[in-house]
Amino acid sequence: MYHHSGSVAQQAAGSATGILDPRGRDHAEAMLFQRCTWCGTAMYHRLLCPVCQGSDLRTERSEGLGTVRHSTVLHRNTPAARNVSLIEMAEGFVVRGRVMGPPIGIHGGDRVRLSTAEDPVRGEPVFQLVDEPFRAWT
Repeated sequence: MYHHSGSVAQQAAGSATGILDPRGRDHAEAMLFQRCTWCGTAMYHRLLCPVCQGSDLRTERSEGLGTVRHSTVLHRNTPAARNVSLIEMAEGFVVRGRVMGPPIGIHGGDRVRLSTAEDPVRGEPVFQLVDEPFRAWT
């Protein structure tokens, strides 16, 4: 037997649904993510919670601050080298994106801020370095 736990009007408004809605006010430069209402796990573009497998996800807006966990330089399918980085956001989820700047100069532990929520060519978020770290003789 199916038990509907929420009202149809509430789900139609998009307040408790796990589907990201790119339309709406001021969503062009914001990164949206989901948070599980059962266990509180934050995730990026998922249908089910990776921890408890719950489907009751709410959409939240990220502040856009994060830390580079891993960065690699790619030379394929592009005329110039580009980087692909895994960014751990302050809210606790990890997202794959690109950090602006010289690809060789981006390292794990660098702090970044969201620049563009979606790159028009690749469709992934673009970040910029928050501060230039001190690296002696590297």
